[in-house]
Amino acid sequence: MTASTPRLARNGPPPGAPAAAAAGPRSGRDTGAAGQPGPGRPTRRRPPARTLLLVLNACSIVAGVAIWWILSLNGFQFPTPPEVVEKAVQLGRDGLLRQDVLASLGRVLTGFLLGSAAAIPVGFLMGWYTVARGLFEPWIQFFRTIPPLALLPLVLVLMGIGELPKVFVIFLAAFLACVISTYQGVVSVDRTLINAARVLGAKDGTIFVRVVVPASTPFILVGMRVGLGSAWATLVAAELLAAQVGLGYRMQQAQLYYDLATIFVGIILIGVLGLVMDRLLLLAESRLTGWQERR
Repeated sequence: MTASTPRLARNGPPPGAPAAAAAGPRSGRDTGAAGQPGPGRPTRRRPPARTLLLVLNACSIVAGVAIWWILSLNGFQFPTPPEVVEKAVQLGRDGLLRQDVLASLGRVLTGFLLGSAAAIPVGFLMGWYTVARGLFEPWIQFFRTIPPLALLPLVLVLMGIGELPKVFVIFLAAFLACVISTYQGVVSVDRTLINAARVLGAKDGTIFVRVVVPASTPFILVGMRVGLGSAWATLVAAELLAAQVGLGYRMQQAQLYYDLATIFVGIILIGVLGLVMDRLLLLAESRLTGWQERR
C-alpha cells in the first residue's frame, strides 16, 4: 500500500475525483468558497453607518443654505444668510437674543417636563388597569381632538397674561401626546412575556417593573419626541398672543416693521433648539433601550 502512494501522486487523482482536486491548490488571490475573498485579496470596507449619516446630514444642510441663498438673490424676498447672521450678532450684542432664548426655553422645558411627568403614570394606569382606562380615556380623547391653541383664549381669560397660561398650554400639548404613546406601549406588551413571568412566580408589581416598564420605554420616548414638537409649536403661538419677551414675541414685533432678518433669526433658533432637544431624547433612547434589537 505504501509503495502505490507515490504512483498515484505522479499520475494524478483517481478517476471520478472532482475537477477542483485535479487543478491543485489555487493562487492566494483567487476567491474561496461561496465567492468570499481569498487570503490574498484585500476586503473592501464600507464606511460606518453613523459616519455616512453625518456626511449626508452635512451635505443636506449645505444644500439647503445654498438653495436659500440662491432664492434670496433671484427675486424672492428672503434675507441672505450673511444678513441673518449680522442681525443675530446685533441682537446678541443688545442682549435681546439671550433674553428671548432663555424665556422661550424656560417655558418649553417647564411645560414639557411637567406634561411628560404627568403623562407617564396616567398612561401606565390606563394600560394596566381597566377601571383607570374607563375613567381617563374619554376625557383624554376629548381634549386630544381639541388643539391646545383653541383653548388659549379661555386660558388667558381664566389665568391672565402671565407665565402660567403659556406653561399650561405647553403642558397640555406635551401631556396629550405622551399619554397616548405610553398607553399604547403598555397594551402592546407581548402577553407571552407576562404569562411567562407569572409561571415563574412573579407578582403583578414585579411584572410591571421588570417587564411592562422596559417594554414600554421606546413608546414613551417616541411620545416625548412628539410632545416636544407640539410644545414648541404651542409656545410660539402663545407668545404671539400674550408675551413681552420670547422668540415668538420678537418675531411678531419684527413682522410689524417688516424685519425679515429678525424673523429668520427666530425661526432658525427655534429649529436649532428643537433639534438639539430631540437629539438628546434620541441619545436617552439609545441608552435606555440598548437591549432592543435594531436594524
